[in-house]
Amino acid sequence: QYRAVLETSLGDITIALFPDKAPNHVRHFLRLASAGVVDGTSFHRVVPGFVIQTGYLGSKPTILDDDQQALARPQAPEFNDTVHDKGIVSMARGDDPASATTSFFIVTGRAPALDGKYTAFGRVVAGMDVVEAIEKAPLNGEAPVERIDLRRMRVARLQ
Repeated sequence: QYRAVLETSLGDITIALFPDKAPNHVRHFLRLASAGVVDGTSFHRVVPGFVIQTGYLGSKPTILDDDQQALARPQAPEFNDTVHDKGIVSMARGDDPASATTSFFIVTGRAPALDGKYTAFGRVVAGMDVVEAIEKAPLNGEAPVERIDLRRMRVARLQ
């Protein structure tokens, strides 16, 4: 059993993972964390009552090395019966269901339009106060006025 800990500029968010629901996405997410792929990205999209999103490589001030770049590959969807309620973590993607790479979001309110269309692979188990602080940040459109960093994403093994 592993957890992902998001060390943000506003505090830590701990995510329990669902390997029974989305084994490939959980493996992918853990590899991204272990390799530091999304470290230094920002929470670039905040939609109050819907989602906060991070992991977008375009928000990272440094360039990935070759090994990190190899991990940032598209994932086939693993749609499952997880309901997108507050605290659920899913991979973001483009129009193509198999286009999820590094960007992911945390749901901040019931979002039935996402059910069965985005791969849910985890749930926030600590740090919802941090999620709520990010959600309340002043915005310019969907972007926080002041940058909110995902400083580091680390893997924690349950004892």
